[in-house]
Amino acid sequence: MPGKQVQLDEETWRALDLLARDQMKDFQELADEAFRDLLRKYGRPRDLKEALRRSAGEMATVHRLRPGKRKPKRAD
Repeated sequence: MPGKQVQLDEETWRALDLLARDQMKDFQELADEAFRDLLRKYGRPRDLKEALRRSAGEMATVHRLRPGKRKPKRAD
């Protein structure tokens, strides 16, 4: 997982720390939630699966594959 260093002013850090404690989350969980919300706000897909669904369009039919019996291999 890629990592980046972020600098926050002391006041913001205290507010985020208090929020994390109130919600019983760590900083990483708060950051993940914030970035997901930011991507949603600007209409950007979070992952490849979401990007493929969008590119296919909302009216695209989703076909579920049924687990079937495998054909036996031929003995030649």
